[in-house]
Amino acid sequence: MNLRSLYIGVLTLFVSGSVLAQANLLNAKNPSEIGVKTQAQKDADNDGPLPYGYVDDRDILWSATTWEIIDLDERVNFPLYYPIDTTGMRNDRRSLYDVLLTNVKSGKIKTVYGDGNFTAKRTYEDIKATLRKVDTTDVGKEQLNAGEKLSDEYINVRDLTSADIEEYHVKGVWYFDKRQGELKFRLLAIAPVAPDVNFIDLDGEQDLVELFWVFYPDVREILHEAKAFNDRNAAKPLSFDHLLNARRFNGIIYKEENVQGDRLVKEYVRENSLMQLLESERIKDKIRGREQDMWNY
Repeated sequence: MNLRSLYIGVLTLFVSGSVLAQANLLNAKNPSEIGVKTQAQKDADNDGPLPYGYVDDRDILWSATTWEIIDLDERVNFPLYYPIDTTGMRNDRRSLYDVLLTNVKSGKIKTVYGDGNFTAKRTYEDIKATLRKVDTTDVGKEQLNAGEKLSDEYINVRDLTSADIEEYHVKGVWYFDKRQGELKFRLLAIAPVAPDVNFIDLDGEQDLVELFWVFYPDVREILHEAKAFNDRNAAKPLSFDHLLNARRFNGIIYKEENVQGDRLVKEYVRENSLMQLLESERIKDKIRGREQDMWNY
């Protein structure tokens, strides 16, 4: 009887937690209340991103900085890519790119960078030209040549959208913490990657460009509030912060910190995609092997 009561109690707690996680779905009196937490729910949540523990430089026995590609064509990375069309979609269902760009536009993300080493600061006004293409049709050019005022109907505007993002580049550091006695990973920066907007609609293979970099600790609060779809349990969406910090993605190392000026893998393994992939796996194995080496004498 005691076991049966315990089982019922645990089940009741799980169900009630799942219902609460639906963000007022079952308690809404009209559709506008769906997805809007009540004040009681907000008070009960009182949560935030899990704070990073302090790591003293003296506690780091070994570290290595790596840059990885998150290919959005891979199924495991789909939560970072979708939804690409937000028409008719709830406000809490947005792609990672949409979350980042919306907050850059609004000023909540005050500073972005032109590279992963944070050497060149950028604002939204600085990067706007890389996110939009404004072109004039042939008829519009004829108007201008004739000295007439250009009509708005002859101006084509092409904005980069979530559907155009093909990859994310992430920078992080692997380190062995001697106090914890384990190998850890700390995410430092992330950048959306897309074809150059000026050539995006042309035929043929397009070169990819990094649109902007964000310093990851600066955006953790924002990414904690934004939720990614959890295909295993829709009642328990994952925050983008949790998804990225838990490394619930597949990344391919394309660069590591090295004596040759942090050269790219493709710079010394040329024109051979298979060998480049194997080199990425070799770097991963080298990093994983460090933890085992720490316990061998």
